[in-house]
Amino acid sequence: MSLLILGIVLFLGIHLVRVVAPGFRTSLIASLGEAGWKIAYSIASIVALVVLIYGFGQARDMTPIWSPPFWMSHITILLMLLALICLAASLLPAGHIAVRTKHPMVLSVKIWALAHLLSNGDGAAILLFAAFLAWGVILRISLKRRERAGEITLRPFVSATYDLYAIVIGAVAWGLIIWKLHAWIIGVSPLVM
Repeated sequence: MSLLILGIVLFLGIHLVRVVAPGFRTSLIASLGEAGWKIAYSIASIVALVVLIYGFGQARDMTPIWSPPFWMSHITILLMLLALICLAASLLPAGHIAVRTKHPMVLSVKIWALAHLLSNGDGAAILLFAAFLAWGVILRISLKRRERAGEITLRPFVSATYDLYAIVIGAVAWGLIIWKLHAWIIGVSPLVM
């Protein structure tokens, strides 16, 4: 469990540097340069992700804290479709989905975390998904403050065609995850109750 906690702290801490220590981030960019910062940030993120994944795998044998009802997995599967559509919208030029949700990738992570909290009752899963949900909430509040301060601007609307692309890409990814990818990567089929 301690390795999982370390992985969560490292991964989410790295991804909250701009929020909790903007001066530290700025000083690192000044000393490493923009490219050096991106390389260091990427390497640190990958290492932290590996620690998080390994720690989660080690902590998976914990006693369940609660037993979700069988139908909760159906809600999780439906919410994951929305999460993947938002994720796809975040990676494409802005359509209505990206403009209306403002930060579709952050929303995607929050939906993913909430969906998995609903259908997982063991301590490791609760800790992992609650941490990511909290991260999403903190980041969204920070982004809203930065928008008000004029530090960032939202992406302008480009075309509704990108909404269609986001829906199709999200639905295809969702289908692949349900069909095989979740069982292959995580070891558990989302269709098993």
